[in-house]
Amino acid sequence: MSMTLPVDRVVKVSVTLAPLAAPRRNFGTLLLLGDSLAIDQAERLRVYAGIDAVAADFGAEAPEYKAAELYFGQSPRPSTLAIGRWVREPAPAILRGAALTQAEAALSAWTGITDGTLTVTVGGVEETVDGLDFSGAVTLEGVAAIVGLALNGAGVWCEYDGHRFILSTLATGAAATLGHAGGPLAEQMKVTAQTAPAPIPGMEAESPIEAAMALADRSGDWYALAWAAADGALEVEDHVAVSGFIEAATKPRLYAVTTTDSRTLEAGFADDVASRLSSLARRRSLVVYSANPFAAVSALGRAFTVNFAANRSAITLKFKQLPGIVAEGLTETQALALEAKRCNVFAAYDNATAIFQDGVMAGPAYFDEIHGLDWLANAIQTECWNLLYQSKTKIPQTDSGTHQIVTTIEATLGEAVANGLVAPGTWNADGFGQLERGDTLPKGFYVFAGRIAAQTQSEREQRKAPPIQVAVKLAGAVHSTDVAIDVNR
Repeated sequence: MSMTLPVDRVVKVSVTLAPLAAPRRNFGTLLLLGDSLAIDQAERLRVYAGIDAVAADFGAEAPEYKAAELYFGQSPRPSTLAIGRWVREPAPAILRGAALTQAEAALSAWTGITDGTLTVTVGGVEETVDGLDFSGAVTLEGVAAIVGLALNGAGVWCEYDGHRFILSTLATGAAATLGHAGGPLAEQMKVTAQTAPAPIPGMEAESPIEAAMALADRSGDWYALAWAAADGALEVEDHVAVSGFIEAATKPRLYAVTTTDSRTLEAGFADDVASRLSSLARRRSLVVYSANPFAAVSALGRAFTVNFAANRSAITLKFKQLPGIVAEGLTETQALALEAKRCNVFAAYDNATAIFQDGVMAGPAYFDEIHGLDWLANAIQTECWNLLYQSKTKIPQTDSGTHQIVTTIEATLGEAVANGLVAPGTWNADGFGQLERGDTLPKGFYVFAGRIAAQTQSEREQRKAPPIQVAVKLAGAVHSTDVAIDVNR
C-alpha cells in the first residue's frame, strides 16, 4: 500500500452547522379545564389532535367531550386542543400498573390463579390479602373487581382500564398515600416497583384560580383557557379571579367565559359575569352569552385556525358561524344590553342568517387585535432572539449592529402586513423619531432606533442596543356600514 499525505495539509475545509432557530409560540391552542377523572392529578394535562382521542378518554357524556366537539366542529378545523384536570374534589392516591402485553392480558393467564396473594402499603401500613380466586372471571375487569373487593377492607379499590390495573385509595386528600404492591400476583398485575410508575399521592381539592395557576405553571404551550365543567360549577367571583390572573400573567394568554345567565340580557342587572368583567376592563377576557355553556369554545375554535404565516389570513370574529350552537333570538333591547356589557352572542337575524357578534373583549379591544398583537410581539421577540442566537460572530454594538436588529423587526412587520393585521394608514398618536401625528405610514409601520453615539456609558457597558421604537397601524375590520340612497323622479 502506497503512502500518501492528507489533502488537508494544503486545503482545510470545516463545516459548521448553525443551531436550530427557536420556534415561535403557537397562538392556536385552547386549554379546556374540566373535573372528569380521566386525567389524574399528577399528569394534569393532555394534548389532542382530534375528537376521536377525546371520546376514547372521556366518553360522549363528559363536559370535556361536549366542549371539544364544538371546538373541533368548526370549519376550518383547529389542529390542537389541550385538556387539563381541575381537582374539584379531594383526590385519592393512585398506583397505575404498567400496560399488559396481549399475552399478559389473555384471560387464560388469570383463570388458573385460585390462591393469589397481594401485599400493598396503604397510608404507610402494609396490608396483605390472600386466597384470591380468578377461576370464575370472564374478563380482566372481573379480575380487578375481585382484587378490589379483597382490598376494600384495607381502604383500596382496583380497576382495569383496558390496558392496565389501577389501584386507588378510598381515602382522599393530601394524607392519602399508596405504595407499590408486592408478591407474585403484583408482578403479574405489573404494579410492583420494578414495573409500575411511581405512585401518585392524594391531593386536596383546589379552587378554580388554583387550578388555572397550576396549569399555567405546568405548561406554557396553551394560549387560551376555557372551562369544560358542569354548567354552574363556577361562580361569578371565580371567573373574576381567573380573569384577573390571566390579565396580570407575564405570558400573554386569553380567558373565555360562556354565561347562560339570562339576567345578562337585562340592562339594569350588573352582577352577571359580563358586567363584572367589562367594568374591570379586562382586555384578555372574552365573554359569550348562550344557552349552550360551551359557545365561547366554538368561537375560539374558529379563531385558532388563523395561520399568521399565510397571506391575508387575519380575521375578525364578527359574522362567524358557531356550528352546533343554536342562535339566540334577541330583542333590540336585549342586543343593546349585551353590547353595553361587551358580551358577545351568536344572534339570529331577520334575513334567515345568524352571526357571532361583535368579537369584542370584556375590556376596550377587539379579539382579533389582542390575538394578532400577541402573535406579532412574540414573532418580533423570537426573530430578534434568533438573530443573536444564530449569529456566528457577535452583533456589534454599533449603528451597523443596531441596523441588523431593525431589519429583522421590519421583516417581521412585513409578515403582519401580508397576513392583514397591519396596513398603511394615518398615524393619529404622539410621534417619535421622524414620525409626527398626522403622518402617513405608507408601509403600515415605522421603526426608529437611537444612535449609538447618544447611548450612555452605563447602557453601553451593559451591552444593550439603543432603544428601538415601533409604530404599527392596525388594519382593523369593517363591522357595519351606512348606505344612503337618494332617489330622483
